[in-house]
Amino acid sequence: MALTSRISSKGQVTIPKKVRETLGASPGDLIAYEVEGNVVTLKRVGPFDAAYHAALSQTLDEGKLSATDYNNVRRSLQATLA
Repeated sequence: MALTSRISSKGQVTIPKKVRETLGASPGDLIAYEVEGNVVTLKRVGPFDAAYHAALSQTLDEGKLSATDYNNVRRSLQATLA
């Protein structure tokens, strides 16, 4: 299924209803964007993921941990907690 959105003059995009339903996303939820080359994956972020991301964001900004390393750490932590 191919869905499209238009970017507003403010850089905003409305996530299509079908995508929001698939993600289980509601107003106020956080959405994470994972970028790999020219492919972007959207994921609804739960409270634990949001706290984890906040804790690592400064490290990521400083370039100490690559996005790939971050994703590997996150996946490992999620698997441990599952």
